[in-house]
Amino acid sequence: MNKKSIEILDNRFFIFVMLIFLTACSPTEEVEIAAPITNEPEEMETPPVEEVEEVAPKLITWENWYLSVPIDRGNGKATSIKYQDIVADKLTAEEAKYFYKNEDGTYTMWTKFTGFTTSGLSQLGDKYCRTELREYWRGNQDTNDNWSMSTGIHILESTMQVDFVEGNGRTIVSQIHGKESPGISGNPATVKIRWNSGMIQIDHYTKPNVGDPWTSKYDNKVDFGRVDNELFTFKIKIEEGKLFCALVCEAKELDIPYTEIFDYVGNGYIHENYFKTGNYFGWHDDYEKAAQVVLHKVVTEHR
Repeated sequence: MNKKSIEILDNRFFIFVMLIFLTACSPTEEVEIAAPITNEPEEMETPPVEEVEEVAPKLITWENWYLSVPIDRGNGKATSIKYQDIVADKLTAEEAKYFYKNEDGTYTMWTKFTGFTTSGLSQLGDKYCRTELREYWRGNQDTNDNWSMSTGIHILESTMQVDFVEGNGRTIVSQIHGKESPGISGNPATVKIRWNSGMIQIDHYTKPNVGDPWTSKYDNKVDFGRVDNELFTFKIKIEEGKLFCALVCEAKELDIPYTEIFDYVGNGYIHENYFKTGNYFGWHDDYEKAAQVVLHKVVTEHR
């Protein structure tokens, strides 16, 4: 073979080898490309939320009070209702006319002159009737459970609203009442907080003449703030033997801080005492006219 023929064979052989190589390297199957792996977060179960039962705020500590209503207890005196009957809602139908719980937890205190007072049967023009709470400061349910102005700090805060007061427009909504004790005579109504036709009035006894008892003969009246028929809180405090008073009525934009009214211990006052609050109606001219107060909250503190 000549040289040219050999070159042609060499080229053909090269082409043949290349075809075999390309055929072997060409894909004969489709290769499936896997999708990228993603780490999806697992669904977490939300634990159930426990429902917390709402507890209504305590409006008054009943163990520290008893209630008086102007119903004959059988001897001409007003009826006393113990706190257990109030809490258990066991008032009679007649008692419930004077004192009952409202749907919002407040208490309505209605009263009129019936003649049955805390000191006995009274005729028209004599004494006054009340639907009123009397304090037992330690909760002992005993009328000897009283406190002294000479020691400690004693506070009463009554939140209430006067619906109406017929007649002369006067009812007493809070008190500090004195109590006779061994060696000390007399039961003075030492401090009276009066709703007087919408004006809150402090009526307090001042120092009597030598030998005289503490009585209304020596009282002094202070107009403290007008609340009309709006919700208000009146505060009484005895500290270092002195009387301080404060008044809050948002509707009237009143926020009168504690103000010193009288120094009792400094003026020789030695009676033991208790708080009262409610509706002590200042009317005794007939058996028809009435007064109504709604009690929202009562707080006492002794320390």
